[in-house]
Amino acid sequence: MEIYKEFTFEAAHRLPHVPQGHKCGRLHGHSFRVRIWVSGEPDPESGWILDYAAIQEAFSPLYQQLDHHYLNEIPGLENPTSEVLARWLWERLHARLPGLCRVDVHETCTTGCSYRGPGGTEP
Repeated sequence: MEIYKEFTFEAAHRLPHVPQGHKCGRLHGHSFRVRIWVSGEPDPESGWILDYAAIQEAFSPLYQQLDHHYLNEIPGLENPTSEVLARWLWERLHARLPGLCRVDVHETCTTGCSYRGPGGTEP
């Protein structure tokens, strides 16, 4: 069974490794949507896999780093594609969030990336 909690943040970025003249090479911003997934079996007493507040607590320091910032200036996000951002989030969450199984990053309402960790399996 899996649960998720969704977060949004606003940030600017540019992609430095795209071909010359590509629109994503210019400074621009997104209303990012991040979904953090946790898997496990519900506790027999509480009925929860994990309290959603624990996901909020784990994500909060990352939110503070990302929201209304220029992503390219954050260590590890010098080339802040959705793929890089999803992996960056995973690397900072997996030790603090037991059962983390997937991180989704949407940079627009129609584009995004899912990351299931190193060697992660597809659904």
